[in-house]
Amino acid sequence: MAQRTVLVVLFDDVQSLDVTGPVEVFAGADAHVPGTYRVRTASLDGGAVRTSSGLTLVPDTALSDAPDPHILLVPGGRGTRTPDPRLTDWLREHGPRAERLVSVCTGAILLAEAGLLDGRRATTHWAYCDTLARDHPAIEVHTDPVYVRDGHVSTSAGVTAGIDLALALVEEDLGREVALGIARHLVVFLRRPGNQAQFSAQLAAQTARREPLREVQQWITEHPDGDLSVESLAARALLSPRHFARAFRAETGTTPGRYVDRVRLEHARRLLEDTAGGVEEISRASGYGTAEAMRRAFVKALAVSPAEYRRRFRPAAPMRRTFTGSSPKGNACRSPSSSSTASPHWTP
Repeated sequence: MAQRTVLVVLFDDVQSLDVTGPVEVFAGADAHVPGTYRVRTASLDGGAVRTSSGLTLVPDTALSDAPDPHILLVPGGRGTRTPDPRLTDWLREHGPRAERLVSVCTGAILLAEAGLLDGRRATTHWAYCDTLARDHPAIEVHTDPVYVRDGHVSTSAGVTAGIDLALALVEEDLGREVALGIARHLVVFLRRPGNQAQFSAQLAAQTARREPLREVQQWITEHPDGDLSVESLAARALLSPRHFARAFRAETGTTPGRYVDRVRLEHARRLLEDTAGGVEEISRASGYGTAEAMRRAFVKALAVSPAEYRRRFRPAAPMRRTFTGSSPKGNACRSPSSSSTASPHWTP
């Protein structure tokens, strides 16, 4: 394979991990297979930039002197909120020349401002999906996935999702073993699929302030196959069903039913990815009762059946665990996919 140039765009108030995460992946790939990737960084005038965390990054060159790359990577950060018009103009001119156009986090906003996402599917950090959709109606914004690939254009969610996307690109170029070796070295999970949720059900909802409601949240995650009706959960919280439903929504930002749906879906996805259990078994363990009920939930939320989800996203190596029909207490919905996800309290 001919050497591929990866050009990372730098600007003031860039998010440092949006830059260094993918850079470490591509540099690691070149270490595994020398001569495959050449990573370069560039700012508008070639001068140093200060990241949102206060670190100073010194680019290799100015954008005007940078060659057209195979992969043009645009990170996010606070600097995307009021971008320099010269940067947007440069992206508008040079973005279409890249064989792969990639954004991390709110870098999608820069691509959108340059008109490079019109007519495409895209995502960004969960906190900015609504803004992206409102300001750029020509873009089909997906709020849930870790990353979205539409032709040669790939956009990813907040911070660590850039690592997931970079690993996916390396796997496509060099194969799974190389990507897996890099993931092991960086101590990250290789197989966080693109349509995995940006954060787990527990993080998607706020943590309730009152202890009884927090205990109910924990009970739900530990017992996805239990009686999770509003009446049952309200009794556990020692509240009337109406009072419980109103309080739960006020303190978590979602309804009890929606929270239960998220927990059960996440639990089923983890079992499909990590165990050899049958669909019937997993549907019962996840609280769906029947395989058909789980299939409907998967099609509605993910547009794929459970069987197709497993075919796409389970590891290529033999599954390490045998399904036992239950999960360790306190860990019902925790998975490799959710454990490396950024907290929703982070602001890019």
